[in-house]
Amino acid sequence: MPVIAPMPAARPARIPNQRDVAEDIAAAGTTVDHLTETYRTHYRSLLGLAALLLDDTASCEDVVQEAFIRVHSARKRVRDPEKTLAYLRQTVVNLSRSALRRRILGLKLLSKPMPDMASAEEGAYDQLERDSLIKAMKGLQRRQREVLVLRYFADMTEAQVAETLGISLGSVKAYGSRGIAALRVAMEAPV
Repeated sequence: MPVIAPMPAARPARIPNQRDVAEDIAAAGTTVDHLTETYRTHYRSLLGLAALLLDDTASCEDVVQEAFIRVHSARKRVRDPEKTLAYLRQTVVNLSRSALRRRILGLKLLSKPMPDMASAEEGAYDQLERDSLIKAMKGLQRRQREVLVLRYFADMTEAQVAETLGISLGSVKAYGSRGIAALRVAMEAPV
């Protein structure tokens, strides 16, 4: 058969003294009033600390405000109210470091623009010129077109063009000059 133990006798309630109240306040952490007073007293000095680490005023103000918010949310962990300012200073330093890290990472990840990149208008104009050149090239005689393509687009010498096409050097010069003259006329003609 199970043995039933008797209920323990209730302890008499203890009356708290001043020492117990002080320990309870310390266990509760920094009070909101103490943090508010610390904010009023040390805001400018913390702003100056952030200014030594960061370059613009807006970032400094953001860091100091964020530090107060974080210490306020963790005020129960600050056992000694005298250390509140130390916690705030350390939080300002840590947040400033984080802000600088984010900036450096952002600068590293920024895409670098291509040097001398043409604008959209220039690209469109170039495309129109290319289209009109191709149209004008199609209007040339076959030999003139072959000589110009090999000479200027394939970057061959006149002797190499003559050898490739199996014609004389004089013919390459004649087809080339006549082809350029015909292109000039075709490109200047209104569309």
